[in-house]
Amino acid sequence: MKKIIIVGGGFAGTNLANKLAKNKNFDITLVDINNYNFFPPLIYQVATAFIEPSNISYPFRKMFQGKENVEFHLGSLVMIHQQANIVETDKGYLKYDYLVLAMGTETNFFGNKNIEAKAFPMKNINDAAALRNHILLSLEKATITSDIEEEKKLRNIVIAGGGATGVEVAGMLSDMSRNIMSKDYPHLVQGVGKIYLIDGSNALLGPMSQKAQQEALKVLKGRGVDVILNTLVNDYNNDIVTLGNNESIPTATLIWASGVIARQAPGLPESSITRGRRIMVDEYNRVSGTENIFALGDQCFQTSDKNYPNGHPQLAQIAIQQGVLLADNLIRLEEKRALKPFSYHNKGSMAAIAKFKSVVDFPKGGFMKGFMAWLTWLFIHLIPIAGSRNKFKLATNWVVSFMTDDPTLRLILGAEKKDPTP
Repeated sequence: MKKIIIVGGGFAGTNLANKLAKNKNFDITLVDINNYNFFPPLIYQVATAFIEPSNISYPFRKMFQGKENVEFHLGSLVMIHQQANIVETDKGYLKYDYLVLAMGTETNFFGNKNIEAKAFPMKNINDAAALRNHILLSLEKATITSDIEEEKKLRNIVIAGGGATGVEVAGMLSDMSRNIMSKDYPHLVQGVGKIYLIDGSNALLGPMSQKAQQEALKVLKGRGVDVILNTLVNDYNNDIVTLGNNESIPTATLIWASGVIARQAPGLPESSITRGRRIMVDEYNRVSGTENIFALGDQCFQTSDKNYPNGHPQLAQIAIQQGVLLADNLIRLEEKRALKPFSYHNKGSMAAIAKFKSVVDFPKGGFMKGFMAWLTWLFIHLIPIAGSRNKFKLATNWVVSFMTDDPTLRLILGAEKKDPTP
């Protein structure tokens, strides 16, 4: 049996492992820093106390039950020893015949230490839980202060980054403010505190169509979100967000959704690392300068696809498709057959803006917005959730929460701090 080590249990890694689990010629070990898989596109709903963390999380050992040739290793990558074909983790050493890197990305703070130390990223379950605790604690503090400026600071929320994550969390927070604040906090001063969404470009949802961008701007402004474009967040210190236009916003909460960078893979040739720390791969996702190491998903940079000569966008569908194809190609390698080059099948893109409001861009230029787009968004995001029980629980939670506008998950659990580990 050939030994395959997969580092990273996201879309690419789990799809690869599950496909290869059907082939008894491979012995597979999946390595991840968490003992569970989670669904990143819905992290913002956990952060805003709309769904439970367990709705979008699934233990790896449960996922691989009954798959005798798949094992799980809890740990993080320390070093790749290419010559010895060994991966070193913080828990030990693993021998491989083929190594697959699918660790994804981490938050990019662009070197700003103040923002890195004090802002709240949106990359994993721990980030979401920390942000939820912080928002709820800030509201509790606001109820007991007699200083109107302090209450304003505690209730102001600044979101840096107008991509899908920024737009979706802004919309969810605006719905929370409209539907829940007056019921949970009737003694707070009306009209104090705002939600700010800030982006350095001239439009929200940059990769999407102009129609989608205009709809996002219209809906969020209609819900009271203060959208500021063509402006960067320069610093965050002493509860003051400083903007590139020299304006400042007092806030106890800065949510950072402004950029990502690929996770480090120590031990790879320096020549294989390109912009954004992404790993250069060929048409088969083989890492440049190596023979038996592959990289998938957000972590890799591939220019061989004729429709994406400048690399693929960092989307879940690309990671899924690359994971599925690599499983087939590893089998082909062992059978001495020709490999299939990767070509991304674009299925469109979408974003939820607020309750009953979403936008969908179809692959060949079609566009949909409003209620039907929102239903489409719900359905598409339900399909990839791991486990039929989780799908049912999430669907039930959505129905109750959207019907009542009053979910019961606003629990302050654990400490008010960010996860120190990536």
